[in-house]
Amino acid sequence: MSEKLFAYLRDNGSWGLRNNVLVLPLHSALASTARTIADTSDGAVAISHDWSGEIDSDLRRILFTLSGYASNPNNYAVVFLIIGNAEEKSIIDGAQALGLKNFTVLSLPEIGSLEKLQSDALVVANKYVAEAKSQKRIEAPWSAIVLGLECGGSDALSGITANPALGVASDRLVELGATSVLGETTEILGAEHLLAARAIDPEVGKRIVAMVSRYEASINYEGIDIRGAQPSRGNIEGGLSTLEEKSLGAAKKAGNAPLTGVLEFGEKPLTPGLYFMDTPGHDIEQLAGFGAGHINVVVFTSGRGTPTGSAIMPTIKVSTNTPMYSAIPDLIDLDAGTIADGLETLAQVGDRIFAEIIEVANGKLTKAERGGHHEFALSRMYKTVISEY
Repeated sequence: MSEKLFAYLRDNGSWGLRNNVLVLPLHSALASTARTIADTSDGAVAISHDWSGEIDSDLRRILFTLSGYASNPNNYAVVFLIIGNAEEKSIIDGAQALGLKNFTVLSLPEIGSLEKLQSDALVVANKYVAEAKSQKRIEAPWSAIVLGLECGGSDALSGITANPALGVASDRLVELGATSVLGETTEILGAEHLLAARAIDPEVGKRIVAMVSRYEASINYEGIDIRGAQPSRGNIEGGLSTLEEKSLGAAKKAGNAPLTGVLEFGEKPLTPGLYFMDTPGHDIEQLAGFGAGHINVVVFTSGRGTPTGSAIMPTIKVSTNTPMYSAIPDLIDLDAGTIADGLETLAQVGDRIFAEIIEVANGKLTKAERGGHHEFALSRMYKTVISEY
């Protein structure tokens, strides 16, 4: 395994670990068309979502998410499919402000039919794909890596095997000058003070505690006891018995590095280091926030198994136990259950995860990429109000 990085340098100085051509519908009515274009193209990818232009309290969050996702440095180019409203223009303008350079906008009202929209977009997408394939990776600094730390379907071994092993890999990357981002606010309830104690200054520590308190207050306002709802039924079936076990185990993904900063949902880190991003616990919404925040590779630990992947970010799956890894080898990239089996140390598995991150960053496909797992969901905080159009 080479410990040199090779990536795609963008005009704004960021680095892409992939050179995607993304077909992005900006209205739910165009979602199936986007998927068809990607499926029939020479290598483009697409996402679907359920936003149909409604103007409600989540509008800013939705626009920001789609702008950030479009401008993720893993994207070489974007083909926007639109119906022609002002919000769509805001998304495109926002993506440009965040660094997107290569894009084409195709409007259904102007083109006149879905069939013609599809054929025109296919030509444009294939042109971009050809350009993307002709580009060569160049040697990149460690700061090119922006790693997302995620877990889903935790079990009794999560905090003992995969999560702390990922923490070892994360610490090593941060020490080298990379960026690592922990998410899922619901997953650290009760452990936020431990992350705050590692903050680079008191203000950062106060921010993470305040962020968790803010989230819990918003849930309690709705009459929901979030602490009483954790661990989930799946977590309990996996052997977790308390919220404390789950939160302490989830926080292990962040290793022991100093906490550099705290990010709002979809906000990109501006300097290397370890960050916490305020995201939901829902895996697919969490990945959307990471994509919007310009994370370019994700490690996802799981004790119960998951097929979840991303259209734009390579997502490495690590099992907490060997039986689950053996049961679904087409979904899981690495097994950390060897720690519990006494076959490897925590440090050895951490080294394997680190090596896998480098290989994937340099172009190795993950199981999720090979399987075409391109899940996406917009995160909402309020009740949806349907607009008049």
